[in-house]
Amino acid sequence: MIFEHNEKTKELMTRVQAFMDKHIYPNEKTYDDQMKAFGTDRWQVPQILEDLKVIAKKEGLWNLFLPDSELGGNLTNVEYAPLCEIMGRVGFASEVFNCSAPDTGNMELIERYGNEEQKEKWLKPLLDGEIRSAYLMTEPDVASSDATNISTRIERDGDEYVINGRKWWSSGVMDPRCKVSILMGKTNPEAPKHQQQSQILLPLDTPGIEIVRFLPVFGYDHAPHGHCEIKLENVRVPVENLFLGEGRGFEIAQGRLGPGRIHHCMRAIGVAERTLEKMAKRLLSREAFGKKISEYSVWEERVARARIEIESSRLLTMKAAYLMDTVGNKVARAEIAMIKVAAPKMLCSILDDAIQAHGGGGVTTDFGLASAYASARVLRIVDGPDEVHNRAVARIEFKKYREELEDLAEMNASRM
Repeated sequence: MIFEHNEKTKELMTRVQAFMDKHIYPNEKTYDDQMKAFGTDRWQVPQILEDLKVIAKKEGLWNLFLPDSELGGNLTNVEYAPLCEIMGRVGFASEVFNCSAPDTGNMELIERYGNEEQKEKWLKPLLDGEIRSAYLMTEPDVASSDATNISTRIERDGDEYVINGRKWWSSGVMDPRCKVSILMGKTNPEAPKHQQQSQILLPLDTPGIEIVRFLPVFGYDHAPHGHCEIKLENVRVPVENLFLGEGRGFEIAQGRLGPGRIHHCMRAIGVAERTLEKMAKRLLSREAFGKKISEYSVWEERVARARIEIESSRLLTMKAAYLMDTVGNKVARAEIAMIKVAAPKMLCSILDDAIQAHGGGGVTTDFGLASAYASARVLRIVDGPDEVHNRAVARIEFKKYREELEDLAEMNASRM
């Protein structure tokens, strides 16, 4: 196995890292100060974010996520992974490069399944970073970890579809730049289980859309992005807004969520690296009971465990990315599921230790650890909770041995 990145990736890693060092890290405080200046009206965009986007675009560090396309970086998942990790070290950095969720998945979806009019109206401004988007899937009234439960109705009425239902954790809708969403709902309750759902393009200025409430995460608002609950009442959109046709929602979801899941894991590794750095520096700089805290064996163990878990998660992420590139998302589903469980749990564990290392300071906003933990904990739920991915992995594992046992039973029966 070759563990070295190719020359194209290494060159981009150098450029992205240099951009982070020159423009992102020095402006973390600027970003925070501008957000604080908004006071209670936090659903605004700090100017530094838009200023940095202009620079990133000029330097050609833009839309790097988009694979197999002249519109983006045309990188494979393996090539994009280390870049995504570097961006992930600062919460707002991915957006500076126009590589943030849920826009990345939505752009891929529109490019792959949208018509030319949709691409011109929505994909182009998304690629240019002029607008943002949302993905409406999860619902408050059903266990959405089983997506067949999703009950928002999409009903045909002449040349339009009429949408009725409720969605929540609709990330990004609170952002003033968010102009369009992609919604998953039920078009035919009588169809076979995985052919009842469809996905449809939904402009957010369509009559009948109501933002019911904003949803904080452990008290953090995640402004200007935010999350909210939405009520959809007799929302009408043209029939051509439906992607691929009725009953293709699960097919589209699997194509969209695979890359989205692994991108979350790539960014999580970046957060973990920065968290370990903060923890190590804190332990090396503080004394307790006559010696550096770093000299106590309990902290040596925790730091060692953090490094081991980061490296293990990175390797599994790269394996999943390699399989996605070579044999496709469907064949790589076990590896995608495994890393979607492993990376967020790894990050939560390291953040918890880092908070402990910082003592009382760890639970304040001073070091960014509490807010990072809030985001990390959410990762164990978004794009499918741990339990769903564990179940998928277990079923794949059982299938291998079930077939072996069945073959053995059949062989024994033929001998009788």
